[in-house]
Amino acid sequence: MITYIQNVRVYADRKFVPGPVLIRDGKFEAVGPEAEKAFELLKDRENTTLLDGQDRRLVPGFIDIHTHGAAGVDVNAADEEGLRKIAAFKASQGTTGFLTSVLTDTREQTLWCIDKITRVMQEENEGAKVLGIHLEGPFLSMEYKGAMPDHLILPASEELFREYQEAAGGAVRYITIAPEVENASELIRAISHETAVAIGHSAADYETSMDAIYNGARAVTHTFNAMKLFHQHAPAIMGAALESDVYCEAICDGRHLVPSTVRMLLKCKGWDRVTAVTDSIMAAGLPDGNYKLGVNEVVVVDGDAKLPNGVRAGSTLTMNRALKNLMTFTGHPLEDVIPLLTENPAATIRMADRKGKIKPGMDADCVLLDEECTVVTTLVGGRIVFSR
Repeated sequence: MITYIQNVRVYADRKFVPGPVLIRDGKFEAVGPEAEKAFELLKDRENTTLLDGQDRRLVPGFIDIHTHGAAGVDVNAADEEGLRKIAAFKASQGTTGFLTSVLTDTREQTLWCIDKITRVMQEENEGAKVLGIHLEGPFLSMEYKGAMPDHLILPASEELFREYQEAAGGAVRYITIAPEVENASELIRAISHETAVAIGHSAADYETSMDAIYNGARAVTHTFNAMKLFHQHAPAIMGAALESDVYCEAICDGRHLVPSTVRMLLKCKGWDRVTAVTDSIMAAGLPDGNYKLGVNEVVVVDGDAKLPNGVRAGSTLTMNRALKNLMTFTGHPLEDVIPLLTENPAATIRMADRKGKIKPGMDADCVLLDEECTVVTTLVGGRIVFSR
């Protein structure tokens, strides 16, 4: 399958350059003048899809590594059709790949989720690609559990993790662990070479957090949220997140992090170490009302998702909105913001060798944006999966 995208400004090497782009068999084959030359040499024009970008900007597809659902579907309760519905909605927001975040749940329900997710991962559906599984728990802090059900929180267990990973066929690409829970150090040391470990939902002190990073933790889950905050005499997990080179998730909805906090995080970490995530729940894309997040009841008012006790429970954010928010919050142009939704999440989950850039040899996941940075067309593996 060949796709030729012409009349576009392509985001390559962190700047926009005139297109076109040639895609073959799901990979970017050539960009710019090389693509034009390759297209001129094509003999099988009849089986080539031509896409006129109308002088719009073509950017890498967004990668959401932390999402619990959207469009009325909760990941913890989603069957195959439900997961496809999430994927279709994600594609409409410029997301071309995502991890399904399984909230802390029973062993039986978690295994049920893993079965459904891995089935959909094998498909070529009309939406964003399910890239793997994110386990948010169950090895978390009771004190900073957030929306996690406390009766399901457990000490760290390599045996349980191995059971989940075996059931997933290795598809658990990401896991959130509180570094202070029993056996956490041993678990992080044992699995961090194969699964990206994030630390979060944690009351850990600075030393314990840095030990987890030394043992292989490479990210921080929804930075500043559901964690012990900084004190000048006790920097805690927040201090370790800011000082070290780990990737820091950021929910840029203006609620979980106000704009000044986003700017501070970028100033401390640098633009190559902040990963935009949605942490969206099933209410994303839907009106205010009553929803679910795993076993929890959630009430959404003015787009803000909370448990009945007032604790914030995920978000209704989309990646397209996060993109626009980041530009507004920081005053920086699109060129600066794009890596937070593309290259950085790919690097966080060790997929930077094939995702996150428009470059020959990389997966042909890309998005056309209009002048307001609204998603117009989304392509996954060179196939159009959404067009406005």
